Amino acid sequence: MTFTLSIDVGGTGIKALVLNDHGEPISERSRVETPYPCPPELFLETVRELVADQPSFDRVSIGFPSMVRNGRTLRVVPFARAVKSGARDPELYALWNGYPLQQGISELLGVPALLINDADMQGCAVVTGEGVELVITLGTGVGTGLFQDGRLLPHLELSQGEFGGDSVDIALGDAQRREIGNRRWRLLVTKALTDFDAKIIADKIYVGGGNSKHLRPEDLISACEIVPNTAGLLGGVRAWELAT
Repeated sequence: MTFTLSIDVGGTGIKALVLNDHGEPISERSRVETPYPCPPELFLETVRELVADQPSFDRVSIGFPSMVRNGRTLRVVPFARAVKSGARDPELYALWNGYPLQQGISELLGVPALLINDADMQGCAVVTGEGVELVITLGTGVGTGLFQDGRLLPHLELSQGEFGGDSVDIALGDAQRREIGNRRWRLLVTKALTDFDAKIIADKIYVGGGNSKHLRPEDLISACEIVPNTAGLLGGVRAWELAT
């Protein structure tokens, strides 16, 4: 049996657990607060401490909040900030842009690693493999993933598109929710879901992430379903099938 360490990286917290071949947890979840500022070296040290008490594993899957290409992080938003809700720090952005994190994690833990976007990881846990399926995560920022017939179509970042004069990531992010309140934020989410659906024409839309708990059934359009935030970890096994 192959055991997979699954790591879900967010702007607020970093979580990890070990899964069996069936994608079932065999360990308790570990969690640490996301440190700020967080250059790559500190991130790797944080991961080392996070997984120290996890049982042995044969490979690792990492869902990371950025675009990912060839094992490298691109256009990193949360970790390019010196403080959680602050402006982008040019030095941190430069450190993370193009950073070979997949290789860094593999060398750190001594096993093969797979690095994908965090929304893509969540999607690996929930998609049915039928038609076009869109995954949206609402947390510190916003993530998006797209699948067709069960295959991941990488590098989709609808969150970087414009929405109401800001990026989607800012307009639907947690800082905005706290500033304008849940009622107005929910209206923006409904509008964004309608806009996404018009562009993608998805057969199914899954909404997850920590802030999905603030949504009500009436805030969703017909193709939508809210999925548990735990999917960000549980997709770690299936990611090796759908994303490689």
